[in-house]
Amino acid sequence: MAQDAGEDGRHRPERAALGRAAPALRRRRWLGPGLMTGAADDDPSGILTYAQAGAQLGFALCWLMPLLYPLMAVTQEISARIGRVTGQGLAGTIGQYYSRPLLRTIVLVVVFANTINLGSDLGAMGDVAALLTGGPRRLYAAGFGLLCAGLQIGLAYERYARLMRWAALTLLAYFATAFAVDVPWASVAYHTIIPHWPRQAGGLLLLAAVAGTTISPYNFFWQAALEAEEAGRGARAGRQRAAVRDLRRLRVDTYAGMALANLLAFAVMVTAGATLHVWHAGAIPTAAAAAAALRPLAGPLAGLLFSAGILASGFLAVPMLAGSAAIALAETLGFPHGFDRRPAEAPAFYATLAALTLAGTLLSLVPGIDPIRALTASAILNGVAVVPVLILMMRLATRPEVMGPLALPRAMALVGWLTTAIMTAVGLAAIAALFLS
Repeated sequence: MAQDAGEDGRHRPERAALGRAAPALRRRRWLGPGLMTGAADDDPSGILTYAQAGAQLGFALCWLMPLLYPLMAVTQEISARIGRVTGQGLAGTIGQYYSRPLLRTIVLVVVFANTINLGSDLGAMGDVAALLTGGPRRLYAAGFGLLCAGLQIGLAYERYARLMRWAALTLLAYFATAFAVDVPWASVAYHTIIPHWPRQAGGLLLLAAVAGTTISPYNFFWQAALEAEEAGRGARAGRQRAAVRDLRRLRVDTYAGMALANLLAFAVMVTAGATLHVWHAGAIPTAAAAAAALRPLAGPLAGLLFSAGILASGFLAVPMLAGSAAIALAETLGFPHGFDRRPAEAPAFYATLAALTLAGTLLSLVPGIDPIRALTASAILNGVAVVPVLILMMRLATRPEVMGPLALPRAMALVGWLTTAIMTAVGLAAIAALFLS
C-alpha cells in the first residue's frame, strides 16, 4: 500500500512535496498516534478474545491475522488522513457532512460498546493484580480506573503521548510468552496459510469476535482525533499542505502500529493454542484464569509475562476507550474538547472523560456479570457498528472537497470498500450464529 500515491496522477504533487520536506520529516517524531492506537487495540478484553480463540479452536483461526492486517492498516490510515486533513475527529467530520441523527446513533453505539469494554478491561486488570499480589480485585479495578483517568486529565498531551509510546514497549511481553512455551511451529504455519472456517455456531461467534475486536470503530475515532491534535487548529489550506508533507510519517506510524497490534494478537492466539487448547480446551472465564492456567502448563515465567501484558495493555487501552468516546460525544454535542486544552478550558470534555471512566469502573465492580458474555457482546457490537462507520469514512475520504490533495487513490479505496464488505459479512454471520447458538 505504500506505493499507492503513484497510481493516480492526482497524487504526483504529494510525492514531490514529500521529497522537498524530507529533511524536516527526518527531524519529526515518526511514531505517535498510529503506534498508540495499535498498542491500545490489544486491550485486556481483546487479549481474552484472542486467548479464547486459541483455547477453544487451537490454531484454527491463525489465518485471520495476516488477512486482517492489510485491511486494518489501510482503514486506520484512512481515518488518520481524515483527522489530519480536517483538523477534527471523525464524529466532527461526519456531523459536518451528514445528518445529525445518523451521527448521534453511531456515537451512542460506540459509547455503549466502549463502556462495556472499559468495564471488561478494568475487571481483567483487577483480576490479574489480585492474582499476582493478593487482595480484593474490585479495589484494584477501581484504583486502575482512577489512575487512568488522572493520567489523561492531569498530564499535558505531549507528556501523555510520550508516556503511551514508551508503555507500548511493555507489550513485547506477549512475544516473550509465545517463545516461553513449547509451540509446534509447523502446525502454526499450516493453519496460518490454510484457512479453516468454523462449522459450529460457537466457532463462528469467535471468528466474529476476533474480527470485531481487531477492526473496531473506537480505533478509527481515536486515531483520527489524535491526528487532529497533531494537525492543530490552523487554516484549512495550511492543514492540507502540512498533511501532504506529513503523509509518509503518518503511513509509517499507522502501518507500524497495526503490525504491532496484529503480531501481538497472533502471539496470544498461538500461546493459548499451544497450551490451553491442548490441556484445557474450553472457554476461559477471565484473563486472570488464562494467566493462572498458563503457570502449571508452561511454567511460572509464561504466566507472569502474560499477566504483565494484561496490565500494560489495560493502561494503554482504558484511556483510549474513554478518550475516543469523550471526543466523539464532544464533537456531537458541540462543546470544547481536546487533550491539548487544559481542564479549565474544556471542563465538559474532561468531565465526560471522567464520567465514562467511572461508568466503566462501576461496571467492573458489579457482581454476577458473566465476563465472557459481556466480552462477546462487546466484540460483536463493535463488529456490527464498524460497518456504518466504514461506509461514512469511505464516502468522506473519497470526496476531494473534504480531503483536498489527500483524497484516496484507487488502490486504497478498493481495499477500504473490500474491508467494508468483509466486515458486513462477518457482522451478518455473527447475528446468524447468535440465533443458532
